[in-house]
Amino acid sequence: MILITFAIGGSATGYVGKLLMGFLRIETPWLYIIIYIAIVTLIWPLMVIVISFFFGQFNFFRNYLRRMGARIFGSKKSMSGVVQAAARSTKKVHLAVFASGTGSNAQKIIDYFRNHPSIRIALIVSNKPTAGVLGIANNERINSLIIEKEKFFRGNAYVDELRSHEIDFIVLAGFLWKLPPSLIHAWHKRIINIHPALLPKYGGKGLYGHHVHEAVINAGEKESGITIHYVDEIYDHGDPIFQEKVVVEDGDTPELLSKKIQALEHLHFPRIIEEVVKNVRK
Repeated sequence: MILITFAIGGSATGYVGKLLMGFLRIETPWLYIIIYIAIVTLIWPLMVIVISFFFGQFNFFRNYLRRMGARIFGSKKSMSGVVQAAARSTKKVHLAVFASGTGSNAQKIIDYFRNHPSIRIALIVSNKPTAGVLGIANNERINSLIIEKEKFFRGNAYVDELRSHEIDFIVLAGFLWKLPPSLIHAWHKRIINIHPALLPKYGGKGLYGHHVHEAVINAGEKESGITIHYVDEIYDHGDPIFQEKVVVEDGDTPELLSKKIQALEHLHFPRIIEEVVKNVRK
């Protein structure tokens, strides 16, 4: 694959170089040769880096070009700047979606980012081996990870496994376990959750799913909604990002209210995820 990357990168360099020379329209042979050599020398590293992404060889060529830059310019910083700029412009942000249930929100998120130019769902994580979201991961050909309680709370919280998938953001979409501090610190301000109520009301341990809707209706609330927020060490406590309301009508049951809330989740959650990722990446 390395040789193929070299070959395609070299061919792309030659092709782009000739296109540029065509625009310049230089007729003097010796001047044409000098300028052509200068152009291909400048664009070759970028072409190789771009091609290397498609063949899984980016890390190899990043290190290779750094060594080349150090030999040519006497400093690793000269070439690493070019490599880093190319990486930032082409590497997609990797999201891990954590879910404990059927995964209806996860499916909407996957659909939203399916052909996204800069964001990719790289991993589905669940604490239940029978969770429906794992079937979605299999159907969508997305890597999945089943986590167990001992390692999650008293081990390394699967930080190493998440880093091996180059996860940049974590999205909680119906994930019922409280996250351990080590995970929250490793992805500080890069973990977001959606809660099916208007926080700070009706949040905390045990208030999830139909339990939230029952509490809202029993309290006689006239409205409910969704809250998308950052995750910290306390249940449903992190800084809010977005809220949307829905009317609680007379005669609403927890099941009817759940359907209203779910419609809001599917409509807004993927879009807000995109906005958060883009704002952090700027």
